[in-house]
Amino acid sequence: MLTFNLRVLVLESHTFQRSIAVAMLQHMGCAHVFQAAEGAQAIELLKQIGSVDIALCNLYMDDIDGLEFLSCVDELGLAKSVIISSSISAELLLNIRQFVNVLGLNLLGSIANPIQYGDLKALLKKHLSMPGVSMADNEPVNDLGDDEICSAFARGEFVSYFQPKCDLRTGEFRGVEVLTRWQHPTKGLLYPPSFMQVLERCGLLNELLFTQVKQSLALQSHLKIRGHSVNYALNVMASQLSDGSLSMGIKKLLGTYAASGSGLTFELTESGSLEINRTTLKCLIHLRMMGCRLSIDDFGMGFSSMHRLCQLPFTEIKVDREFTKRFLIDDRSKAIINSTLALGKTLGMTVVIEGVETEEQRLQLVELGCTQGQGFLYARPMSAFHFAQWLSDKKSSLQGDLNWT
Repeated sequence: MLTFNLRVLVLESHTFQRSIAVAMLQHMGCAHVFQAAEGAQAIELLKQIGSVDIALCNLYMDDIDGLEFLSCVDELGLAKSVIISSSISAELLLNIRQFVNVLGLNLLGSIANPIQYGDLKALLKKHLSMPGVSMADNEPVNDLGDDEICSAFARGEFVSYFQPKCDLRTGEFRGVEVLTRWQHPTKGLLYPPSFMQVLERCGLLNELLFTQVKQSLALQSHLKIRGHSVNYALNVMASQLSDGSLSMGIKKLLGTYAASGSGLTFELTESGSLEINRTTLKCLIHLRMMGCRLSIDDFGMGFSSMHRLCQLPFTEIKVDREFTKRFLIDDRSKAIINSTLALGKTLGMTVVIEGVETEEQRLQLVELGCTQGQGFLYARPMSAFHFAQWLSDKKSSLQGDLNWT
């Protein structure tokens, strides 16, 4: 039996189906299970009890439909993840996933009525495996105040974690994405959803990026002595590009560490908030002039993709993990990956596939012509110490394979 303290709302108009779902969740150890028969009733309930971890909802409601319910839930910040309890096609599920992603919620999947115990349990485990959700303690961390987060940042409690990118054909190391974690003194390791909005609100995103660059360049210098050449990919939000000091700050750090810009890639998340204007172009062109690479992240999940590829000096496309999850069973996701590969080849851009988790995915992606990817199949994000050890082990393993042949 699961023993995690999940808070789950069941929104289902059918009394019997609702009671079955509630009973299953309680049997799995979800101590806080709430239920509602109508969308408006569910919203009022959530306003009283506060946010839940998961909203299990039927899309087809009499008063307000599921999409309106989810929009309201997102606007009020009343849920983290969503499970659709309706029989829907794979094509419609993909459309709903896109809608939920735009809202900022996490769609765990769909489950048909009558609900099967094993299917529901698998989706709960999927939520528990999400970044920011502790497997040992699922109590929410939304009690963290702005002052606490900003003070922790000033004390240097935010550290860089590293997730490798590899050649899908050979397994060779190709680079690493730099991610931020908060080493909280009592709550353990916390993930970006716990603090990123506060850092943005407090105007600390550039300082966070500069901290990541410093940690990456220091590690780069250390690994170079050991014979490792590493490219570090760092995430940049669209709002940061309007700050004229961003590129100059990066240039100063490269000079301080006597490092080349070619060792850095900046991944720009594709979102509707990116404006193509003089300031944005100037910042990106400055980075390219330093030798840095530019990647358009989460490709296919935002807006105006083709326009941005034409207007901005990108050198890499990262295909969002949602397409990787579904391409083995969904022809549209497979077609999007194929089209992106063709586009990258035509434009002379590297294409990186995110979310590679199984050997079957890897083999099929290689067959499609994919060459680079990252995901749990290769490694989870890790500390600088463990990354250095992983890199040494990887190099020794590949040299052993070469000696064997």
